[in-house]
Amino acid sequence: MNNIKENYQIKMEHIIANIPQNSVPKLMLQACCAPCSSYVLEILSNYFQITIVYYNPNIYPYEEYIKRLDEVKKLIKLIKSRYPIDILEVEYDKAAFDDISKGLEFEPEGGARCHKCYYLRIEKVALLAKKNNYDYFTTTLSISPYKNAEVLNNIGAFLENKYNIKYLYADFKKKEGYKRSIELSKKYNLYRQEYCGCEFSIQKKEETIS
Repeated sequence: MNNIKENYQIKMEHIIANIPQNSVPKLMLQACCAPCSSYVLEILSNYFQITIVYYNPNIYPYEEYIKRLDEVKKLIKLIKSRYPIDILEVEYDKAAFDDISKGLEFEPEGGARCHKCYYLRIEKVALLAKKNNYDYFTTTLSISPYKNAEVLNNIGAFLENKYNIKYLYADFKKKEGYKRSIELSKKYNLYRQEYCGCEFSIQKKEETIS
């Protein structure tokens, strides 16, 4: 049995290295917050014309959702990029997250509920990328040390085949990407949230504190 894990950082570098000269592919990027987006945008905006898709129906409460959205908009204005960065806001559809969470309320962080949440958000971006004739889609989520890059990239690969739209494989925490995101967060004075996003992660944080 082959237990060698895929290196998604190398896979991403291979994809980028094979972009034709004088070509700037269009990329749709699912982004959850400004800190996670910072390093990803710093790297990818050298090679892609990026549209951030802010689709995060998991974030709770609504005030937190808006706060994180505003920080992403702030980051786009501040960060230096070779190619343009736009943002597409998708409606706050908490009911969609509630639907996929049914029966999984007591799952641990990083478990089945989280995997369904990843799929929900990444699929939305894949569909939008396909509809709008983008070249690639991907997510910032792999920058988190708490997110499983293999799970995320397997979702991307499945959606790539399902919708016939190229997925940009990545593990942004590699090469000290997470550390760089912290540095950029300080540089741009970005709000860094204390929980992943959903009401269940708030409960987990409170349990840890208590």
